[in-house]
Amino acid sequence: MDYIHVKDMEFYGYHGVLAAETEIGQRFRVSLSLAVDLQQASETDELEYTVNYAEVYMICKEIVEGKPYKLIEAVAGQIAKRILTIYEGQVKGLLVEMIKPDPPIPGHYREVSVELTRGEFR
Repeated sequence: MDYIHVKDMEFYGYHGVLAAETEIGQRFRVSLSLAVDLQQASETDELEYTVNYAEVYMICKEIVEGKPYKLIEAVAGQIAKRILTIYEGQVKGLLVEMIKPDPPIPGHYREVSVELTRGEFR
């Protein structure tokens, strides 16, 4: 299987359980890995045989900067669902990492994140 990786896309959204998260908002990062057969694209040099990662970026932007969710798990799930629907038959599986770099919880850590896989992925 071949993979397309789109890493560390950054967006501003209003997801969270706490009122401040939904009022003030915060940064979120998303990294994706898409399982795609890239043989024909590599042989023909034609965009139609691959997944346009500019479109994938816009899908993620629309979801993360759109409707607020309480859980980043739900945001990641929406991204996975939308990509698998739009690229049905082309994207065989995917991994979505949804990162919350500055959650309002006490302690010392770099970030919190969830990672989910769907379909045929490794």
